[in-house]
Amino acid sequence: MKAAPLSPRARTAALRRLETQPLDVLVIGGGVVGCGAALDAATRGLSVGLVEARDFASGTSSRSSKLVHGGLRYLEMLDFRLVAEALKERGLLMQRLAPHLVRPVPFLYPLTGLGWERWYAGTGVAMYDAMSKASGYGEGMPVHKHLTRRGARKAFPSLRKDALVGAIRYYDAQVDDARHTMFLARTAATYGAAVASRTRVLGLIKESERVVGASVIDLETGHRFDIRASQVINATGVWTDETQAMARERGQFKVRASKGIHLVVPRDRIRGETGLILRTEKSVLFVIPWKRHWIIGTTDTDWELSKDHPAASSSDIDYLLEHVNRVLEVPLTRDDVEGVYAGLRPLLAGESEATSKLSREHAVAHSVPGLVVVAGGKYTTYRVMAADAVDEAVHGLETVLGRRAGECVTETVPLVGADGYQALWNQRRALAAQSGLAINRVEHLLERYGSLVLEVLDLIAAEPDLGEPLPGAEDYLMAEAVYAVTHEGARHLDDILTRRLRVSFETFDRGAAAAPYVADLVRGHLRWDSDQHTRELQHYLKRVEAERESQRQPDDHTADAARKGAPDVVPVSRIAEEIESMESS
Repeated sequence: MKAAPLSPRARTAALRRLETQPLDVLVIGGGVVGCGAALDAATRGLSVGLVEARDFASGTSSRSSKLVHGGLRYLEMLDFRLVAEALKERGLLMQRLAPHLVRPVPFLYPLTGLGWERWYAGTGVAMYDAMSKASGYGEGMPVHKHLTRRGARKAFPSLRKDALVGAIRYYDAQVDDARHTMFLARTAATYGAAVASRTRVLGLIKESERVVGASVIDLETGHRFDIRASQVINATGVWTDETQAMARERGQFKVRASKGIHLVVPRDRIRGETGLILRTEKSVLFVIPWKRHWIIGTTDTDWELSKDHPAASSSDIDYLLEHVNRVLEVPLTRDDVEGVYAGLRPLLAGESEATSKLSREHAVAHSVPGLVVVAGGKYTTYRVMAADAVDEAVHGLETVLGRRAGECVTETVPLVGADGYQALWNQRRALAAQSGLAINRVEHLLERYGSLVLEVLDLIAAEPDLGEPLPGAEDYLMAEAVYAVTHEGARHLDDILTRRLRVSFETFDRGAAAAPYVADLVRGHLRWDSDQHTRELQHYLKRVEAERESQRQPDDHTADAARKGAPDVVPVSRIAEEIESMESS
């Protein structure tokens, strides 16, 4: 099956379908759970729509620790069911669903105490490995190994001698969360879902106390219209309560936001071949290898301010640096930090005042006829959450329409780019010779696009200059910026630099140098006039400066105020501007 492009033309067609054709299921929210729900429903034979107010994965789903994992700390909490479920999903993603996007990554768990600690931690990690194998999807994942202090420092030379007496090496998996979420949306579109970003829900439509659709606005044109659907799924994460309120009904559960921030530093600042997992007084701290960088995180604090753009404060950054420097021979400083990003976890509230102890379980409710709400959970178990939400929607369809839908099949449906990936990886040297690219460039492309790499190479074959490195962000090719617009649903400069290419946290200037080149490359594909071209650049640079300013502030409130200094990107058309002007007058 040929992968459907998330192109500007495809978006226009999707909006037309949403306006004119009643749906079985409308999904609100383009994060990992919403995109997963759209794919699940589409592969059951239902007519499906997906709308997202901003870009795919623009919220929590692009700001995680980039890990697909069972959660070792949940074993300590005796939550065996959650760990077993997550380990099965980890294996499914690596082996079948997204082998081009998810791959193993080793971690060291430093031991600092006497023999009891090695026994205690070793038992937990051994159980972790056993549960992975028992899931039926643990093949190919190496098992843990006990290391002496010397062996641990050989694997991670930057560790201080007095920081450990030994270590345990174990494995989990890593994913580019934003790209994976976008691939889910694209796979859903391939199976027939009408997918549209930059489409905001203004309200839910109710008839006789039943939700029958949503009123939306296309933020790119200002056009307002209604979408009719037999079932609506609210998959809006930390915005769950606000979306639920549109039905003018109280929800059955509350969602609480917990802020987590991550630092990104160059790979050469820390010498190590594995990641690290460290205990803190509040939670755990990860040091994660990420291409030519390290990701260090995360914090875990309650957040009650702006959910659109959570801000990292100076105290957040100091907290992470202080804790990671306790185990490093050469301490990191602020000058080593090339990127910072902050995200909000949607936690089910009620169990505890401490956010680190709030439930990572998920919940599904049909509290209003026609409206299914799914909330909580963790990135790794998105597919299970999506299946549970669609199960509930299908039950509603059967009750109202007397129609039966197919069973969930997403356990056996690979994402686009997965089929043929391994064969192309084996042929990477031939691809390099045919394309004229270096072998490391082809490997980079294969790990980002899988078998869809052939579409990227076709762009380069048609326009050889696109095979050159992107100025200001040389880890990427110019073709990747163009492909982000023509095939991956990017609508604005921020979409490309922040979520398709990840330049905004992988370079010290946060993508400022690359921004003009990217804007020039994509303006024709997005039909930007000179005014929009200028606005895109100004918005991106203002956003970078606002984030930098927020990271200089001492606390959450001042950081949030500074981050609000850069508004969201302006709509493209004058129609939207005129509507906004009329509403404010």
